[in-house]
Amino acid sequence: MEFLYEYGLFFAKAITFVIAVIAIIAAIAGAAHKQKHKKGELEINDLTEQYDDVEQHMLEHLLTKDELKQHDKELKKQEKEQAKAEKSGDAEKKHRLFVVDFKGSIDAKEVDSLREEISAILSVATKDDEVFVRLESGGGMVHGYGLASSQLDRVRQQGIPLTASVDKVAASGGYMMACVADKIIAAPFAILGSIGVIAQIPNFNKLLK
Repeated sequence: MEFLYEYGLFFAKAITFVIAVIAIIAAIAGAAHKQKHKKGELEINDLTEQYDDVEQHMLEHLLTKDELKQHDKELKKQEKEQAKAEKSGDAEKKHRLFVVDFKGSIDAKEVDSLREEISAILSVATKDDEVFVRLESGGGMVHGYGLASSQLDRVRQQGIPLTASVDKVAASGGYMMACVADKIIAAPFAILGSIGVIAQIPNFNKLLK
C-alpha cells in the first residue's frame, strides 16, 4: 500500500514536471512566432509644428507681455486670412517636405525601414513636394546598399525632387545612395566619396620564412 502511495506521488510529480516543461516551450514558441510576424511601426513627426512650438516658447521668454500679445494677435489674423483664402480657393498651394533619416550599418539592415518609409511617402506625395534624406553611413555590403539606393531611386522615378543631406559621413555605399539624389548638401567637414574595398587576407610571410 505504501509502495502504491509513493508511486502515485512520484507519478504526479513527473506529470507536473512534464506539463510545466511543455508550457514553457509553448510560451517560447508563441513569443517567437509573434515576434517573427510582428510588423514594424512607422512614426511620423510634424517638424513644422515642432519648430513652431520652439519659436513660441522662445518668444514667451524674449518678448514683453504687450509685445507677445501683439504677436499673437497678428498670428491669429494671418491664420484667419489663410483659412479664408483656402476656403475661397485662392490660397497658394503648400509645398510639403518629407524628411527621412537613414543611419546605415555595414549590412544595411535599415533598408527594410527605408522601403516602408518611401512607400508611405509615395502614396501621398506629388511632384510639388520634396523628399529630404538625412544620410549617415560609412558604407558596407554592396547588395544591401544597392537595394537602399534603388529605394531612393523610386522617388526620382516618380518625378519628386530628392535631396540628400550629409552631416558627418557618406562613404562607399552611403555615397552611392547620395549620388541618386538630385542635390547633395554636405556639412563643411563631412566625408563624402572614399569608395574602396577592405579585405582581410591571412599573412603567411613569417611562416614561409
